[in-house]
Amino acid sequence: MSQEEPGLPEEAAEVAAPEVTGRRGPGTVKPAGPGRARRGGPGELAFYPWLLLVYPPISDLVAGQVRPAPPAALGIAAFAVLYVLCIRLSFRDRRRAAAVVLAGLLLVAFLLLAGFAHNWFYLAPLMTIACGAVLRGRSVYLLLTALTLALVVVMWRAGASWASISLATWGTATGGLVVSIVLKLFSVIDELQETREELARAAVAEERLRFSRDLHDLLGHTLSVMVVKAEAVRRLAPRDGEAAARQAADIEAVGRKALTEVRAAVTGYRGRGLAAELASARTVLADADIAATVTVTGERPAPEADALLGWAVREGVTNVVRHSAARTCEITLEGTTLEIRDDGRGRGGSHFGNGLRGLSERVVALGGTLEARDRDGFLLRVTLP
Repeated sequence: MSQEEPGLPEEAAEVAAPEVTGRRGPGTVKPAGPGRARRGGPGELAFYPWLLLVYPPISDLVAGQVRPAPPAALGIAAFAVLYVLCIRLSFRDRRRAAAVVLAGLLLVAFLLLAGFAHNWFYLAPLMTIACGAVLRGRSVYLLLTALTLALVVVMWRAGASWASISLATWGTATGGLVVSIVLKLFSVIDELQETREELARAAVAEERLRFSRDLHDLLGHTLSVMVVKAEAVRRLAPRDGEAAARQAADIEAVGRKALTEVRAAVTGYRGRGLAAELASARTVLADADIAATVTVTGERPAPEADALLGWAVREGVTNVVRHSAARTCEITLEGTTLEIRDDGRGRGGSHFGNGLRGLSERVVALGGTLEARDRDGFLLRVTLP
């Protein structure tokens, strides 16, 4: 017994080792806003090329068609600077400062539109793009409506044709509206992605809690019996050595049985088995909006291989949900060969957490092989003899 006991603390510690190494812990999902780093969608730099819309007013200014020229040049410079500030502040989540700068941008824009008209109406879409980047919710729609109506009035007073008015107001309204909707869409996508990752972490934490309860139930009674028998040995040893030896033998038998049960629990989480893990995998992948295809051929593996393959399914699906951003996942079992593959983006490496490392050690102990990679999608392949 003394030769087998050292293996228990190592295995138990391996199960308890944290697999989640992210910087955020459970319950810390933050809604994605315009100032937070996005996984996708337009960034700050995507808004600067729209400054090319100031070319027509600058062209008029250079050609000497604008009088007085100094105020016009100062106004167009102020407009460009305020536009850049709006975008920078909004993407750095300084919403209040961005709103103040936006108010200044709108004031400068309408002064320029009212004072110089004609090609200067190209500035109108720029100011609504800035509105869409800075504002969220109903406020952006209300402001875009007010700006569009104000632009119609300014253009009408400047003598613009109704065709020009229609074209300018359409571009002005849709420019800000599209920007606002696109940024909101990617913000929601980011939030959903973080929520999905948080659910995966919560599922892992819940499974560990379940396992800790199972381990407590498994060892609680056994250790109580061993304590009682040890007390009996202590009482019997001075006066009945044969009876004390029998009690000591019982302690050894109970201890060996407990060690076997604990090792079985660590390997297969107390016999949950491959079929249960495949059913759980379908549910977890469906909840994560990942299309799952499960193919099982051949005879049912032996109990020890069945438990180990079930663990492999659980670990593989956890990695798919947590890391890959996959849309589809294929789980294939042919005899004692399990393969889990997804179409996610991968992380470009082959370094994994304690879960897969512990799984690899037990696969090798059974004479099998494990292959795992996370490049061009996640792949886990386990082959048992």
